[in-house]
Amino acid sequence: MNSPSRKQKFLEAVTVVARWAMGLLFIYMGLNKALDPVSFLKLAHQYELVQTPLLLNMVAATLPWFEVFCGVLLVLGIAVRGSALIMIVMLVPFTAMVLKRALEIQAEKHLPFCGVRFNCGCGAGEVWICRKLLENFLLIVFSGLLVWGRGRPLSLRYSLLRRRQALPESAAVPA
Repeated sequence: MNSPSRKQKFLEAVTVVARWAMGLLFIYMGLNKALDPVSFLKLAHQYELVQTPLLLNMVAATLPWFEVFCGVLLVLGIAVRGSALIMIVMLVPFTAMVLKRALEIQAEKHLPFCGVRFNCGCGAGEVWICRKLLENFLLIVFSGLLVWGRGRPLSLRYSLLRRRQALPESAAVPA
C-alpha cells in the first residue's frame, strides 16, 4: 500500500483548514443575517428575485439558518460533500446576483468597478466588490475540492450514506 506523499498530505491539511474556515465563515455570516432578519429582508428585497412578500419573508427567515446548519456540518465534518455541494449551489447564483448589482451601481455612480462598495446582503456589511467576488470564487473552489473528496481527515462522517462493506465469504449467508 502506498503511503500518501507530502504533496497529498499538504493538500489534505489545506482542505481541512479550508473546510473549518468555510464552516466558521458560514456560521458567522448566517448568524449575522439571522439575528437581524429585518435588515436581511430589506437587502434580499433589493435583488428583486422574489415578488411575493410571503415567499420573500420565508427566504429571509430560513436562508440564514440553512447557512448556519451547513457551516456546522462542515466544521464537524458531517456530510461534507453534500454541504459543500449545497454551498456551491448557493454561491454561484449569489455571486452572479452580486455582480449584477455591482454593475448597476457602477453604471449609476460612474465608478471604477473595483471602487464599488455596497452591502450585498452576505452578512459582512459593506464590501468592496472585487474583494467579495474573489472571496466567493475561492469559496466555490474550496467547496469544489470538498465535493471532489478532499478534506476527509478529522471528519466525523464525510458522507451521509454508508458504503457497504464486502462481507468475507465465510460470513456470507447461503441462499
